[in-house]
Amino acid sequence: MKIGILQTGHVADDLVAENGDYPEIFATFLAGRGLSFDNYAVVDGQFPEGPDAAEGWLITGSRFGAYEDHPWIAPLEQLVRDIYATGRPLIGVCFGHQIIAQALGGRVEKFSGGWSVGRKPYVLNGEEVNLNAWHQDQVTALPEGAQTVCSTDFCAHAALLYGDRIFTIQPHPEINRTYIKGLLERRAVGVVPETLRQSALGELDKSTDSDRLADLFALFFREKRIA
Repeated sequence: MKIGILQTGHVADDLVAENGDYPEIFATFLAGRGLSFDNYAVVDGQFPEGPDAAEGWLITGSRFGAYEDHPWIAPLEQLVRDIYATGRPLIGVCFGHQIIAQALGGRVEKFSGGWSVGRKPYVLNGEEVNLNAWHQDQVTALPEGAQTVCSTDFCAHAALLYGDRIFTIQPHPEINRTYIKGLLERRAVGVVPETLRQSALGELDKSTDSDRLADLFALFFREKRIA
């Protein structure tokens, strides 16, 4: 199954050698599940001809805010609406989660409660999963047709399901230990409160449930369901 990756950012130069850029990270995350990938660096103005260019779509994370004024934001929002209209499966992660909600009429804001970083517990399909988080922005108002399928005390809309068309999630199941360690050691200093950074560093040796989310992503791409 051909998946179009809509790349909305780049991995920082000091981390890309160890981790690859977003397309490589997602290809590794979803490897062995019968998916192939075409990449469209929409952050650099590279867009597909339309929603029929792939059988399913995935929007990556980004250092940018969905509410910021960048020339590629409006065309990406239109592409989201076009994909939604076709019924082709679409998955969004972090920024992808946010821009999809915004494109369909929801609201995204910088959360007054601050940052969520490192390994965090979530309940999805009635089961606890631990995933890496790295965000301050959140979806704060849902678009019509969106259902919250995961919520925490910190993040009210941690995952959303739009019928059998779109699934989005705020944390980063694609981020492995090497990448989150690099973020915490090189990018978080002076940005994330030190108490949060140290707490996240203390969780580095604990496993996450990324493989379970990769299976769920593949299920949604093929069958447009998460359970």
